[in-house]
Amino acid sequence: MTKPNAPQGILLLGNPNAGKTTLFNALSGHRARVGNYPGVTVERRSATIEIAGRRVELLDLPGTYSLSARSPEEAIAADALFSADASSHVAVLVVDATALARNLYLALQVLETSMPAVVALTMMDDAEKQGVRIDVDVLSKTLGVEVQPLCVPRREGIDDLRAAIARAFERGARAPLRIESEVDAWVERVEAAALSSNAANTTSARAYAAWALLSLGGDELEGVPSAVRAAVDEVHRATDARAIDVALVGARYRFIDALVAEAQTDEARPSRTERIDRVLTHPVFGIGIFAIVMLAIFEALFTAAEPFMELIEGGVDALKELAFAVLPEGILRDMITEGIIAGVGNVIVFVPQIAFLFLLVTLLEDSGYLARVAFVIDRTMKGVGLHGKAFVPLLSGFACAVPAVMSTRTIERRRDRLVTMLALPFMSCSARLPVYILVIATVFPSDERVLGVFSQSSLALFSMYAFSVVMTLTAAALLRRTILRGPTPTFVLELPPYRMPMLGATLRTVWEKVRGFLVEAGTIILAFTIILWALLTFPNDPAREAYFEAERERVVATMSGAEAEEALAELDAEESARVLRESFAGRFAHAIEPALEPLGFDWRLGVGLVASFAAREVFVSTMGMVFSLGETDEEDESLRDELRAATWPDGRPLLTPLVGVSLMVFFVLAAQCMSTLAVVKREAGGAKWAVFLFTYMTTLAWIGSFLVTNVGRALGLS
Repeated sequence: MTKPNAPQGILLLGNPNAGKTTLFNALSGHRARVGNYPGVTVERRSATIEIAGRRVELLDLPGTYSLSARSPEEAIAADALFSADASSHVAVLVVDATALARNLYLALQVLETSMPAVVALTMMDDAEKQGVRIDVDVLSKTLGVEVQPLCVPRREGIDDLRAAIARAFERGARAPLRIESEVDAWVERVEAAALSSNAANTTSARAYAAWALLSLGGDELEGVPSAVRAAVDEVHRATDARAIDVALVGARYRFIDALVAEAQTDEARPSRTERIDRVLTHPVFGIGIFAIVMLAIFEALFTAAEPFMELIEGGVDALKELAFAVLPEGILRDMITEGIIAGVGNVIVFVPQIAFLFLLVTLLEDSGYLARVAFVIDRTMKGVGLHGKAFVPLLSGFACAVPAVMSTRTIERRRDRLVTMLALPFMSCSARLPVYILVIATVFPSDERVLGVFSQSSLALFSMYAFSVVMTLTAAALLRRTILRGPTPTFVLELPPYRMPMLGATLRTVWEKVRGFLVEAGTIILAFTIILWALLTFPNDPAREAYFEAERERVVATMSGAEAEEALAELDAEESARVLRESFAGRFAHAIEPALEPLGFDWRLGVGLVASFAAREVFVSTMGMVFSLGETDEEDESLRDELRAATWPDGRPLLTPLVGVSLMVFFVLAAQCMSTLAVVKREAGGAKWAVFLFTYMTTLAWIGSFLVTNVGRALGLS
């Protein structure tokens, strides 16, 4: 029996893609608390639930294949397993029935301890479709714990699993599973050291010793007693460390092979997954299909999201009109209408497209398709020196570089982590999307089709994302061959079976990501919008104001009708231009204009570029203020129309298709995100890598835009 006052919890352990998080949601009712484990950026998901009248914490441990402690996920699982109060918890071992042998390895490592445990056999419906039959009674008898078959999406077996967990709590610590090996004498030597140093309790000391022999080596794991470390070093000096590893792992797999042979029967027939994989993982067809899928996604971003964007745009305009009508004339009204509402509104109008992007990518991920994409491009990643585990951070980079950089901690070697975190900021994050869409909608017609299928707009957007991927891979290759030389380690990738995404879970994921974007729009963008509005408005010039007021009085006194209206409109435009030109931001932008002209940008675009180095999406709200400042007409033209009408002093159009491409290339290449630089500084262990990242990316951005503009002009493009 467990001690009555001991803290009690349920630990969910399992391989990646075994259905662990889905089971967590089913047991918790989605009442999750999300945080990070102390000292690492691996997500910690927990919830308080009730089991047979007992309130316990349900903890979703990171997915891992073993407890070897060579990654943060493995170390966290091992810490939980060998903690002082481990016997007061219940381990729920999530085992995928479609990959029984592979999933049982981690389960055996847990069952070799005395922690109370239950096996949750997930994906039973998928296993049956593949012709796999599993004798649950044989599994339970051999493993010494209850085994509960589940079909989590249909909630089949959930109540029985809860009852099994309650019984495991009542029984408390159990006799560990013992697997004999030819190196038991060495294991017993480390076991004695573990017992003498109180590193593990009596019944779990053998499992702890086996873990220490497999995990301790050149690395310095924290929390391991010196006596245990000394014993492991002694064993490694006395015999071949690799032979110890092979013997321990081999003994477990012999046990697994015998168990699977007895408990599992297969009907020989090709599965649906295998038939589909022949096409989707083909080295040529697979890449072609992925390109078509991404093109279809970008096409949907412009077609499906347009009605929602128009709805938001109308709401922002209505709010602006309301504020303009209610607030008294003056600087406060100008700040609220032209600064806050217009600035933030110009960004949130892109939320529908961002939501559609997250939705479609999440559906592809949950279906199992993106794992096939990782398999297809793995050869390319190896060719440029990227670790196979870099695929997840790179994919995360399409959403935001900050969590993507954090997720590089799953890559074991520091050199491999640095290559990944210094290359992935080129991936087109969601903050770039509003900029792309604004520029593309301004200079590329959406109603003109290429090959009668894809619009110019969707092809332009696809090109920017493809260019960002190419630059990411190119940067990784150059870094690996220059300042971060070193071999690329091998990587084993699991291809999960295809599954129908669960709509509820998908929508929750999309909402969490969109909410994160909205929070940013409500904090960073709002703050910078107010600051930029002030920089674009001040300093006040009484002489200038008096001059234009006198000119208006002259027009009213000497003109009438349409002539007076036209003259007053010209005065308003002239005053707005002078206010902008003589503002703090205007003066600074004029000062840097000589560096921008070779790229095709004038000082107005320069204001947006400078502001975007804090956060890329600020560019859109800045352009809204730069091109609309001083407008009081309730029927202002959209920002896109303002950009189309903008010209150089000699009358040439400012934002041509060529300049639009140059501007987007700048945004692909530049390190315009203070948050990313801050997290790189922390994860890389010093400011020098953040400074290096900012310097080399921004230099590349200027060079890239310069080449696009000037090569394009040389070819006669405009």
